[in-house]
Amino acid sequence: MQNEVQYERMLPRQIVAAREACPVVYIPIGTIEWHGPHNPLGTDALLAHALAVRCAKAAGGLAFPPLWYGESREEGLMDANGAEREGIWQAMNLPASNFAPGYMRFSPQEQVASYNHLLLHCLLQAQSLGFKVATFVAGHYPLIDHARAACSLFHQARFNNRRARMITWAFTGHELVRDVYPEGGDHAGFWETSLMLALCPGLTDMNELPADPQQRPVSVITAEPVRNASAEYGEKAVALIVERATKRVLDRLHNPQAYYEHGVRF
Repeated sequence: MQNEVQYERMLPRQIVAAREACPVVYIPIGTIEWHGPHNPLGTDALLAHALAVRCAKAAGGLAFPPLWYGESREEGLMDANGAEREGIWQAMNLPASNFAPGYMRFSPQEQVASYNHLLLHCLLQAQSLGFKVATFVAGHYPLIDHARAACSLFHQARFNNRRARMITWAFTGHELVRDVYPEGGDHAGFWETSLMLALCPGLTDMNELPADPQQRPVSVITAEPVRNASAEYGEKAVALIVERATKRVLDRLHNPQAYYEHGVRF
């Protein structure tokens, strides 16, 4: 397997060789959102991109650059809808007026529609670049629904009166391994912090957590104490996610007819 799988870093001949060997592309999507005082605000997209790269290196294919922007900034965001959003604003030294309803100048519904169009744009671009399977990796969990909607719309598209031939899919990761890791899918807690320690070493600083272990950090949602997070745990979880995700992706590549039917489950 080639060492480099990040599309934007590769030469044309390298991309052609990799694509012809395995015409699969992973599209990481995330957002810029509070992830506790100890994780970077780009945690979602950072994790999604790192997972995409791991999948491509493990089973073939390429990883697109992450998509950081475009999602609704007034729905499904800790900074806007979280129960402790005021604590986030204070920590970021931002006034509440910055997040007043309507601050994005478009309604939440318009923002959602715009984002779904953007995801559909990504799929159409991937198809034009010769890929047979395109997979969204959603680091920000609410985006999985938008990704699945875009996949469904793409499968309805017609090209010269024929349906699209590229197969699409979307995953976040934790839903694939819930039987082994039921604590997965938290927000900036034990799960996400462990994944960060494994996939993006050096970007998380556990010393930023409150000195009192009984004090819960602002807007950290976790089933296990975040202080127990470890790279070792994260690596084991990542390995299983990659194994199960790539199995599903390769099945779509090798058995596309099974995924052309309307309403195929994601």
